[in-house]
Amino acid sequence: MPQAAQVRGADIRAFLLAFREKLAAQEAHLTALDAAIGDADHGSGMLRGANAVVAALPADGSPGALLKSAAMSFISKTGGASGPLYGTALLRAAAALPDQPQVTRPELQSALHAAYAGLVERGKAAPGDKTMLDAWKPALDALDAGKTWREAAGAAAQGAEATLPLVARKGRASYLGERSVGHLDPGAASSALLWAALADTLSGPLGEGPGPA
Repeated sequence: MPQAAQVRGADIRAFLLAFREKLAAQEAHLTALDAAIGDADHGSGMLRGANAVVAALPADGSPGALLKSAAMSFISKTGGASGPLYGTALLRAAAALPDQPQVTRPELQSALHAAYAGLVERGKAAPGDKTMLDAWKPALDALDAGKTWREAAGAAAQGAEATLPLVARKGRASYLGERSVGHLDPGAASSALLWAALADTLSGPLGEGPGPA
């Protein structure tokens, strides 16, 4: 197996900046999705949190340190359920990474699995419940199958789209019951943006191969 590519703090910083840009571009769309089955603040809340992430982000640092900084900003500034969920995911990812200036792609993949486990624990949800897990699980499955970061992002986007016919079983949307059918889950949609930002950052010359390598 070829030597694994390295992920630097600068790569994580670029990912977080890219995520913020995608949230800014899709703020109105995310808000519209949330207006249909929630309280219409997912777009604005996520962008507020991402703006705080960028404002507080250190100029340099290890991948884990940058993810921890981002987690604290999401928790303190995003509001609603999204802040604790995204914050927990990033905190778990940060804790799973070695305290080194660079980490390997497999180490980052393991950290993303830790993030997913944090989402499951915090949200008390499972795939199929019409939550952000419906975007995360297919993306992780793609990486585990040796797919590229870009393919993992595509799987996340498909997972978000697949929430359309589902009945919401968690959160405010669950109060609607069958009336939640026919609407995309906003958390899954923003999670697809996170995976797209990861792919944009990690799919350079060293990132075009399978995720783990």
